[in-house]
Amino acid sequence: MRYPAPLLALIRSLSRLPGIGPKSAQRLAFHLFNQPSDDVLALARALEEVTTGLARCPRCAHVMAADQAACDVCQDPTRDASVVCVVEQPADVLAIERSGEYAGLYHVLHGALSPMHGVGPEQLTIAALLERLEGVREVVLATATTVEGEATALFLAQRLQERGLEVTRIAYGLPVGGDLEYADEVTLGRAMLHRRPL
Repeated sequence: MRYPAPLLALIRSLSRLPGIGPKSAQRLAFHLFNQPSDDVLALARALEEVTTGLARCPRCAHVMAADQAACDVCQDPTRDASVVCVVEQPADVLAIERSGEYAGLYHVLHGALSPMHGVGPEQLTIAALLERLEGVREVVLATATTVEGEATALFLAQRLQERGLEVTRIAYGLPVGGDLEYADEVTLGRAMLHRRPL
């Protein structure tokens, strides 16, 4: 049995979202079909507003309202403009902000280097980062600990050190409240390698 064309189109669109496979897309499509039309239309309006109401900050490439000149972090005069933390995605900014331990500025790459997937420096906001370094003394690399994230950090470290900047990498290791016996070897090894005095 074939689904009606509008349902098929919705399933195909939903399955393009990260983490949503064909079965999840089908479940979501049927869920939306069974919702009141007002709720579905509200979702459609929210999706439309993503394309019209949001933009990338011209300074750091973080997400902002389209009618802003720059994002809230870049406009905050209390932030330390001499330190820039480089992250892969806008969600990473929010994660670091929740920690309450960082008061500098950010730069969002919108991905990580991945030659196998056709992502080189030109597809990321690396050129914009290199253009905004006047007055910056330290760049904190907070990319993921994946192969792509590590490669991106090494690539950036080389370019930034050539400019005489202090380049640091966020520490990684054991989570707070975690037991050593459940830590994987790589995480435990990095925790030992990057230990510091108390």
